[in-house]
Amino acid sequence: QRIKNFMLSSGINAEYGGADVKKAYRKLSLKHHPDRSDDPKSDELFLEVAEAYDVLSKPNTRAVYDQFGEEGLKSGVPTTDVVGGFSGGYVFHGNPDKVFREFFGGDNPFNEFFEPPKDPDMGIGFGGLRGRGRPKQDPPIERDLALTLEEIYAGSIKKMKISRRVMNDDGHTSSIRDKILTINVKAGWQAGTRITFQKEGDQGPNNIPADIVFIVKDKDHPLFKRVGCDLHYIATIPLSKALIGCVIEVPTLDGRMLSIPINDIVQPGYTKRVVGEGMPVSKSKDGDHGDMVISFDIVFPTKLEVHQKSLIKQALL
Repeated sequence: QRIKNFMLSSGINAEYGGADVKKAYRKLSLKHHPDRSDDPKSDELFLEVAEAYDVLSKPNTRAVYDQFGEEGLKSGVPTTDVVGGFSGGYVFHGNPDKVFREFFGGDNPFNEFFEPPKDPDMGIGFGGLRGRGRPKQDPPIERDLALTLEEIYAGSIKKMKISRRVMNDDGHTSSIRDKILTINVKAGWQAGTRITFQKEGDQGPNNIPADIVFIVKDKDHPLFKRVGCDLHYIATIPLSKALIGCVIEVPTLDGRMLSIPINDIVQPGYTKRVVGEGMPVSKSKDGDHGDMVISFDIVFPTKLEVHQKSLIKQALL
């Protein structure tokens, strides 16, 4: 008799309309929510209210209930559409929290009603003088924005497609729609830079849509690694050039080729710093860049002839 109890508790009658059902569910679901009510039967009552609303808010189940009552609804009613003459009975899915979330909107609609307001003059509980809490914004939705070093070096435009729930004109139903968000990537943006699109999350009847936040993340690069505003590069040279010096060719992110003279003896841990050939400094108004830091991978010979060993011995010892 859950549906009958729902009608008695809410005061609606056989001529109830959709708006009356919604109003009744709003009132009773908040009253009997187990996280709010001290009634030991709150779980049962909350489930009862959810099942009743599930039936009465849908035209097909409501029509069957109006004509055949709760017993006919759950046992099946005469029909010519199926073999045997009776339709299958209604079975509630048993998840009152699902009904609650779908009705109020948002991932955690419960907070909207039960968190104390910050303004002490508004009272506590269900929003004080207004009867309901001020609509709460859903928590931010964070997504990585993976960018190549080339895109960050020169700046670029990224278009991100999102799918979100949007309220229809009736104010009660919603649909999923796609939207393109445009991000103007500024040269030199650091990993961890946050780009916020305000209130572009899912819409609901009683929530403020979440902000969508994209967080810059460097894609792995085959040649370079970014450290702050510097670019780190590893040059591979043979032992002979490490000892006598050489000129190495180093590519850049904008397609140039740098010829870098190495006059020092390249020892383990040695680095060469090329000033101004790193990443742009995003907050600089003068076009400043970091540096390129070159480290070395020294390739040793796998074998030496006797006369080669003799020459090395004469030169070094």
